[in-house]
Parts: sequence; C-alpha cells; structure tokens
Amino acid sequence: MGCFYFCKPLYAQNADIDLLDKINPQSPNSAVWRSVSASVYPVSLGTPVGLLAVGLIKKDKALQYKGWEAAGSLVVNAVITQGMKYAINRQRPYEKYNFIYPYKIDASPSFPSFHTSAAFATATTLTLECKKWYVAVPAYAWAAGVGYSRMYLGEHYPSDVLAGAAVGAGSAWLSHWATQKIFHKK
Repeated sequence: MGCFYFCKPLYAQNADIDLLDKINPQSPNSAVWRSVSASVYPVSLGTPVGLLAVGLIKKDKALQYKGWEAAGSLVVNAVITQGMKYAINRQRPYEKYNFIYPYKIDASPSFPSFHTSAAFATATTLTLECKKWYVAVPAYAWAAGVGYSRMYLGEHYPSDVLAGAAVGAGSAWLSHWATQKIFHKK
C-alpha cells in the first residue's frame, strides 16, 4: 500500500512554471508593465547613440569610448542571445501551458529573454562606466523591472529572465574587457 502512495503519478509543475503562474494575471494588460517592457529598445539603443553623439560633439574621447563600449555590449549580447534562442528553441510558456496568458503572441523562441538581456547589458555597461550608486541603482531597478514585465506579460519563464540577465551582464563585462584591450593598449 505504501508503495502505491509513493509511486502515484505526480502532476505538480516545476518551480519555473509555478512562479510564472503566480506572476502572470489572466489579463496582462497593465500599461505600466507594457511600457517598462517597451522601453528596452529606446533606452538600450539610445544609450550608446547618446554617448557617442555627445562625445563627438564635445570632442570628448572618453565619452566616445564609453559609447563604443555600450554599443559593443549590445552587439555581443544580441549575437549570444539570438544564438542561444535558436540553438535551444524553447517554446513560449503560453504555447505549452493553457493557463498562461500572453499580452501578445511572439514568434521567436523563449530562452533566454532578449528584452531582459538587453536591459542588463545596458545597466551593467552604465554601472561599469559610471561607478556611482545613483547610476547603478536606477539602472538595475529598470533592468529588473524589464525582467519582471516579461513574466507579467506571459512572454517568458523566470529561467528565461534569469538567463537573459546573466547573458546581458556577461556581455557588458566582455565588452568592457575587450574595449580596454583595444583602446587602452600600452
């Protein structure tokens, strides 16, 4: 009798989908979380463009260097994230579970979250270049908000977001290291 109790099939979901189920509402239409999610491209692309533009206008080589580092971080991030997405080819959570409600349908694979990786690449680059708490705290708060928004909107599993954060931060560190080697040869 005891064997049957322990051998009975378990239908419990894993922690990844359980957490997502708690975060994702039946109607994920919050203007706040949609806006946070949508802010990724203008902020992430605007950061290197702004740094480079101001650096060129002011003829400030250090600012231009920061702009190139930010751009490099995004390029490295995009290559790694997109490569992983199509190599792993994980289904979106709403494609696999009927109790996850997406804000919109996305055709690309789920793992890792590109929005989150771009946000963390931007936040980490800003933090590496401007070593001030008043830059780091809002940058990482925004990046974390982007990650949360992707789960709230039903687009990604928590593990997609966590991997995206790691890839983004790692891309920024790699770009930081590479630009120091290229621009600061002694």
